[in-house]
Order: sequence, then structure tokens, then C-alpha cells
Amino acid sequence: MRKLLIIVLVVLAVLIAAGVNGFAQEAEQYLLERGITYVVADGVELKLDLARPSTGKGPFPALIYLAGNGWGWYSEIDRGQHVSQIIDAARDGYVAATVDYREAHRGETGESKNPFPAQVYDVKAAVRWLRANAKKYDIDPNHIGAAGWSSGGHLALMLGLTEASDGLEGDGANMNYSSRVQAVVSAGGPTELASCYKDSDSLKGIVGAFMGVSPEQAPDKYKTASPVTYVTRDDPPILLIHGDRDFEVPFSQAVLLEARLQEAGVIHTLIVRKGGGHRDYLWDPEVLDFFDKYLKGQ
Repeated sequence: MRKLLIIVLVVLAVLIAAGVNGFAQEAEQYLLERGITYVVADGVELKLDLARPSTGKGPFPALIYLAGNGWGWYSEIDRGQHVSQIIDAARDGYVAATVDYREAHRGETGESKNPFPAQVYDVKAAVRWLRANAKKYDIDPNHIGAAGWSSGGHLALMLGLTEASDGLEGDGANMNYSSRVQAVVSAGGPTELASCYKDSDSLKGIVGAFMGVSPEQAPDKYKTASPVTYVTRDDPPILLIHGDRDFEVPFSQAVLLEARLQEAGVIHTLIVRKGGGHRDYLWDPEVLDFFDKYLKGQ
């Protein structure tokens, strides 16, 4: 019995040591920095969390993940939503950031706080920050992708489809760097905001707070805020993932953008999640596969 107990203890010790070593090896695959200020907007420090490979030869392509929170309507949802995803991306050979942006919401007297285009300005500043710090973090500035869910998907599309000449750069830091990205994933993202406002009861108040006005009051502003407005042949590859039972951001939003991309000859894929609702599809394996193809050439 004593001999058997010794054998069991030895086996347990080996298993524990293996587990500790395995955890150490896993941890050594990436470095994580949290709470980095990337820009100060209207006196507010906007922060990002950054994960990067701890081994391997760079420079590495970069990814920026944008949270889905109704453009700040759901203020409890922030960049922390995607920390696990940027860690996974770092293990896959990316420098990946998850980014906060200013919250659009209604003030106490009903006025909109931080309405469009504040959030577009912010995420563009985050991309410029990545390029400005490319040497420090071993980033390939020519291969940057953007991924977002819901409102984050809308912002990711705005990063991919708009150009400096569209007047949405803002006046933040690192203005001598480009904010354009080379690949985009949008999961359940709005693409045409006037129809979002009109067709989705759950989105009407959120879109109204984001825009500050209704489509009837400012149709041109809604057009300016809509990714479908900017589709041109030279746009980067785009992956759309959308549930066909999404009753918050209607599936028709993805169909509308897909038709525009098809017409313009833009490289794109629309993945339809049959029976899927409004959820974060950025966890799906197709996302990193897509970035591997277009940012790594794999």
C-alpha cells in the first residue's frame, strides 16, 4: 500500500509539473499590455489593450478589434470584450489591439453626447497609432486588418471603405499616418443607417443617439455615416458574417452591402449563419483564416 501511494504521488507530481510547464509555455507565446492611451479626444484618454507574439520573427501583421456596444449606448461593454481574441491572434502571429472609443448616448436633457463622427475619428486614430508605433511593437504597417461586431462592425467597415478625402479623419494624433486598413471583418454590423433607424425598433433609439438626429432631419448625414456609401473597386477584401434571424441589425443590412461589393468587384465573402441571431461571430474560426489569407498570404 505504501509503495502504491508513493507511485501515485510521483505520478501526480509529474502531471502537475507538466501542467505548470505547459502553462508557462502557453504564457510565453504572447505579451499583453493593457490600458495604453492612444489618443486624447475632448479631454478623454482613449485606451487600447495590445497583445503581441513573444517569439518569432517580425514584423507582424496587425489587427484591431472593435467592441459592439451600440457605439457606446451600452457603456458597460468596452475593449475588454475582445481581450481573449487579441490573445488568440497574438498566438497566431499578429500584433492585435482591442480599442475603446467615445460613447454616443443621450444626455440628461435628451441631447446626443459624442455623436457621429466622433467614433470614426477615434478608431482611425487607433490605426494611425499602430502605424506610428510600428517599430516599437514590430508591426508591419502595410498589413493591418480591422474586425468588429455590431456597432464595431460598422466602424471596421468605415475603416476599410473610407479614404482621407472623405473627411472623416478627425484631428487626433499621428495625422501623417494613414488610417486605411487592408482587410475587414464585420459580424452583424450596420451598413446603411437610415434603414437601420426605420426597420429595427431595437436600434431606432441607439442609432438616433449615435447620429444626433433622425434620417428625416439629416438624410445627408446618415448617408455619410453609412459604409455602403463608400464602396469602390479598390476597397480591401471584406468578410461579412451575419445571422439570418438577426432582429436587431437586420440580415438585410449584410445583403445590401454584399450587393454593392459585388457590383463594384470588391473581393468579399458573406457567411450566413442559418438561424443565427445577433451575436459576436468574431469568435468563429473563419475570422483568423480570412486574415491569414489576406494579411499573411496563407
